[in-house]
Amino acid sequence: MNLLEQLKQVTKVVADSGDVDSIKALNPVDATTNPSLILQAAKLPQYKHLIDDAISKSSVNGKADIDDVCDQLIVNFGCEILKHVPGRISSEVDAKLSFDTEASIKKGRKLIALYEKAGISKDRVLIKLASTWQGIKAAEQLEKEGIACNLTLLFSMAQAVACAEANVTLISPFVGRILDWYKAKEAITKEGKDFTGANDPGVQSVTKIYQYYKTYDYKTVVMGASFRNTSEIIELAGCDLLTISPALLTELQNTEGTLETKLDASVVQIKSREELIPLTQSTFTWQHNEDAMATEKLSEGIRNFAKDQNTLEAMVNELL
Repeated sequence: MNLLEQLKQVTKVVADSGDVDSIKALNPVDATTNPSLILQAAKLPQYKHLIDDAISKSSVNGKADIDDVCDQLIVNFGCEILKHVPGRISSEVDAKLSFDTEASIKKGRKLIALYEKAGISKDRVLIKLASTWQGIKAAEQLEKEGIACNLTLLFSMAQAVACAEANVTLISPFVGRILDWYKAKEAITKEGKDFTGANDPGVQSVTKIYQYYKTYDYKTVVMGASFRNTSEIIELAGCDLLTISPALLTELQNTEGTLETKLDASVVQIKSREELIPLTQSTFTWQHNEDAMATEKLSEGIRNFAKDQNTLEAMVNELL
């Protein structure tokens, strides 16, 4: 078997793309999107009908609100993708709401309502939010309402712990972006550090989070994300889920060899959570702040997603 076939035996494989054609070709279980991926897909001519449909559904008396059109467009892409995956789609809340708990809750409810209006039950959707304290608290409330959440832009242990304590369904710790930060630092310090294989700091971060969750028997599952190469994926074989770009999925599919399971919950010694002290907002903020990489990459990620959301809104506005 090729590496992708072997990976699918020990890990749920998720396609990280808004491109429906790419997803159809690779048969993943689930799919994830974000503002950047939606923007890339929306620029392709074969998906113009999804934009036209979003404008039509959002129009009242010939006028459409840009925010409503963009929300409908996210759902339209999600519905199209769900025709080709048996599992769930992750659809992201506007990154500009990352520090507003109530607005994030409202947006999550709205996206679920739009999916349900399109005939998609909420058990096939994950509402994706940035792993700020406010985003985690929004997810905590949505989960209580039966709306499953995917916490993204996750870089620190503090974020991971807070998500588990909030009982969110799933987290997406970013592997490649962590590697990017350490590579950039290495380029300045020139300490000769090796970041390949198990030495990849992104791989180490996800491994640490996975072990913590399994040790304390948290139900939140780990979905490694943002990969730069197949080596990172191979090092995380056995993780609950991995969301992978079509290019890297294809590379795994075209590679023969033996895949070793690196993460295995069955060998973890479970401990009681009684020894743990729940995070407060101030403790969370301090611990996250102590991690320079996590602080910088979370802020950068929110800014970049917001930028792409603004570009998408501008593109839609030109069509109104």
